[in-house]
Amino acid sequence: MTGIGRWPLWRRLGLAAGAGALGALGLAPFGLWPLALLALAALPALYLSAGRGRDAALIGWAFATGWFANGLSWIVEPFLVEPEVYGWMAPFALVLMAGGLALFWGAAFWGGFRAASRPGARIAALIVVLSLAEFGRAYLLTGFPWAALAQVWTATPLLQLLAWIGPQGLALTTLLAALLPGAALVTRRHRLLSLLPLALLGLAALACARLPEPALTGHTVRVVQPNARQDQKWDPQWMPVFFRRQIEYTAADPRPDLVVWPESSVPVWLEEAGPTFARIAEAARGADVVLGIQRYEDLRIYNSLAHLDGNGRLAGVYDKHHLVPFGEYMPLGDIADRFGLHGFAAQAGQGYSPGPGAELMGLGDFGPALPLICYEAVFPQDVNAAPGRPRLLLQITNDAWFGTRSGPYQHLAQARMRAVEQGVPMVRAANTGISAVISPRGRILTELPLGEAGYADALLPQPLAPTLYARTGDWPVFGLLVLAALALWALRRRGLSRK
Repeated sequence: MTGIGRWPLWRRLGLAAGAGALGALGLAPFGLWPLALLALAALPALYLSAGRGRDAALIGWAFATGWFANGLSWIVEPFLVEPEVYGWMAPFALVLMAGGLALFWGAAFWGGFRAASRPGARIAALIVVLSLAEFGRAYLLTGFPWAALAQVWTATPLLQLLAWIGPQGLALTTLLAALLPGAALVTRRHRLLSLLPLALLGLAALACARLPEPALTGHTVRVVQPNARQDQKWDPQWMPVFFRRQIEYTAADPRPDLVVWPESSVPVWLEEAGPTFARIAEAARGADVVLGIQRYEDLRIYNSLAHLDGNGRLAGVYDKHHLVPFGEYMPLGDIADRFGLHGFAAQAGQGYSPGPGAELMGLGDFGPALPLICYEAVFPQDVNAAPGRPRLLLQITNDAWFGTRSGPYQHLAQARMRAVEQGVPMVRAANTGISAVISPRGRILTELPLGEAGYADALLPQPLAPTLYARTGDWPVFGLLVLAALALWALRRRGLSRK
C-alpha cells in the first residue's frame, strides 16, 4: 500500500468530505463546474485506497455528506423564519439531511467495492451502482433530487443534453467524464482512452451551443413579484401592502395577455374570494390571470393554483399533489400536532392534502399549460406524468422560505432544466424571486432579481417538437444501468466460479 492508502481512515474521510463540499460549488449560484469535475475525479484515489467494503462505504458517505452539506445549506432558512420556535432545529436539520442523503452514496460505494476486485472493474461498478443510487434518491420516499450531479451543467451548453438523456443520463455522463480519468491517474492504465467521455462532452458542448432559439408566439406574459418576506407575508398589517403591489403591477401598461402571480399570493380562501377576484379582474382589463391561493373542502385544505379568464371568471383550479414532507404536511401529523409540531407552511395537524396528480389547464390562446406549484418543478417525473403535452410550463412558488443565499438560485436552475427536458417554455412567478420567463432551450428571457418587488413582461416562445426525454422519461437510462449491473453480477459470478 502506497500513497494515500497509507493515510489513516479518518484523514481520508476528512479529505473526502472536503472534496465533496468543494465540488458542490459547481451548483448554482456559483456554477463552478470545473471544481465539481475535479472533486469527482479525486474519488477513485480515495475509493481504491479502501481495504474493505466498510471503508469504501464511509468514504462515499463522507464525500456525499460534504457535497450535500454545502449544496443544501439553505435548508436551515425555514427554521429561521420563527427562530424562537424552530431555530434550535436548524443545525440538526442540515446534519440529518446531508448525512441521510449521503447514505445512498455510502451504499453505492459499498456495493461497487463488493461487486468487483480489480481496480478498473471496481470503478466501472461504482459508476453503475452510484448512478442507480441517484435514481433511488430521486424516486424513493417521495424523492429528493435536489443538488443532483446534472445540475452543475445548468449554466453551460451541456444543459441541452437533458432533451435527449434527461438528468439521470447527464449524471451518468458526468460520472464517466470524471471518474474514468481519475481512475487512470491512480492505476496508470488507459490514460488516453479514459479521456474519451470528457472529450465527447466537449464536442457536445460545441454542438449544443449552436442550437437555435424557437420563434416567438406574439403573446405577452407578465410575471408579478410582490417581494413578501416570509415573516411578513401573513402579517395583517403587511398583507394589504403586498396585495396592492400585485394589483398595481397587474394594471400597469401595456396590458399583457397573461398575468401570473406567485404561490399563495391571494390572502383569502378561494371559497370567499369573489370580491377579491373582481378586483383582480378589473386590474387585469381582459387578460387571463393565474394566481396562488388556498382552498378548503370539508375538513381538508389545499395549496392551489387558480385561473381567472379574461372575463374574471374562475376557469380552472389545480391542487398541488407533490407536497413537501415536514413543510406542507407532517407524517403522523395529528399525533405531532399534540406536541405543537406541524409543517412550516401547514395550518394544523397533517397540514395540506394532496391533489389528484399532474393535470393540464387550458389557458385560451396559450394552449394547455402544466401547473407546477413550488417543489413540484424539482421532479422531472412529475412533469412527464402530465396526461398530454403542454405548450407551457407554469410554476408558481414562494422561495422566501429558502432565504437569499443558494436555495432560490438552485430552484431556478431546476426550473430551467424542466424547460429543456420538455422543449417547452416555462413561466415562473416567485414571491420574493427569482421570477422568470424561460425559453425551451433553458435561456432566461426576462427575470426579476431576488429580493425586489416589481413585474416583468416577455413574449412567450413557441414550444419545440417533443424531445426524446419527453417521450421516454428515465426508462432508457434506467434500463441501461440495470443491464450493466446484471453484466457486472454475471462477471462477478464467473470470476468466483473459477477460483
